[in-house]
Amino acid sequence: MAHIVVLGAGTGGMPAAYELRERLDKAHQITVVNAVDYFQFVPSNPWVGVGWRKRDAITFPIRPHLEKKGIGFVAQLVTRIDAEGNALEFANGERLAYDYLVITTGPKLAFDEVPGSGPEGHTRSICTVEHAEQTWADYQEFLQDPGPAIIGAMPGASCFGPAYEFSFIFNKDLQRRKLRKKVPITYVTSEPYIGHLGLGGVGDSKLLMESALRSNDIKWITNAKVTRVEPGKMFVTELDENGQVKKEHELPFKFSMMLPAFRGVDAVAAVEGLCNPRGFVIIDEYQRSKKYRNIFSAGVCVAIPPVEVTPVPTGAPKTGYMIETMVTAIVHNIAADLEGKTGTAKGSWNAICLADMGDTGAAFVALPQIPPRNTNWFKVGKWVHWSKIAFEKYFLYKMKTGSSEPIYEKYVLKLMGIHRLEH
Repeated sequence: MAHIVVLGAGTGGMPAAYELRERLDKAHQITVVNAVDYFQFVPSNPWVGVGWRKRDAITFPIRPHLEKKGIGFVAQLVTRIDAEGNALEFANGERLAYDYLVITTGPKLAFDEVPGSGPEGHTRSICTVEHAEQTWADYQEFLQDPGPAIIGAMPGASCFGPAYEFSFIFNKDLQRRKLRKKVPITYVTSEPYIGHLGLGGVGDSKLLMESALRSNDIKWITNAKVTRVEPGKMFVTELDENGQVKKEHELPFKFSMMLPAFRGVDAVAAVEGLCNPRGFVIIDEYQRSKKYRNIFSAGVCVAIPPVEVTPVPTGAPKTGYMIETMVTAIVHNIAADLEGKTGTAKGSWNAICLADMGDTGAAFVALPQIPPRNTNWFKVGKWVHWSKIAFEKYFLYKMKTGSSEPIYEKYVLKLMGIHRLEH
């Protein structure tokens, strides 16, 4: 019988393992491989960064929950994928053979592309729970001597939602502490305009997000190419719509959270013929590698072209609903393959997002993700804030209990008052 290995235990990998276990005959073996032994709910990291959540509220040990479902678990860093030999190689020298490999690793964070940026440099991050905890530690020091703050996204970034979220959450927390008047905030982004989101905008996102920033006294710089960061100073080249230099900025700061561009993780990117030049897995419409027919991939680690060319490079986001449908397609196609049939299931190119804004929030649906669209929906309201809190609790519950229920179709769309989407 077959051995299916899921590489990565995040918001794509854990659901993939549960869906595979439910869909496939128990004779087939399923193993999850992850570099660390705990699951982290990444969408909650903006809250961790200001102390609204603690680590133990959004993480849990993986092994006991997988083993209850009859799924194996290996907590090891993969140093090499032997795609020709159908095996993973670990840092401890061991190998794990597979018949099918599902890659859901998420990205490598490309802080090195902007000198002086990142947790080892002078800006903070909320991309991992460890980074968010470091952000919280630095934020607590900042509160003792507040000053200018810069929040945003570096050139080549593709995940803009958390940057917007953190800017508003940061703003709200300062207001509650009666310190907001001491902290000028600038939102610096590679997007060509506010509300672009890597999607070419969604509905009235430009108007509504500009209004939200303006109402909260947050200034912004778009088409921003951050070139380097020094202690207390960020160097930004602002371009015009033709890609020509419009203005050079030297922005002072006492606190900064900037999301980086992404690349593929080393072990995945190193496989010949598997990835594009940035290390993202090249897949066909059925989530299968175009070179290795027993390798599938879903989530942030897959190659998706930008929605449009922008003066400063911006990538296209992979939202939770899209990842969920990619995972479901993979499960159906592996099952078909095992039955000697041709897998024809496809993931969705629809984007759905719930973004918290402190005490309100923004929600959008882009169907399909690349315009022109059949559905182009963007709303702001307090209901989104409460919906994201409820979604966090439900998703963590789902991952602990091993449910393979499609959470976006059955939960998020109902919250938005949308009953079904085209696939």
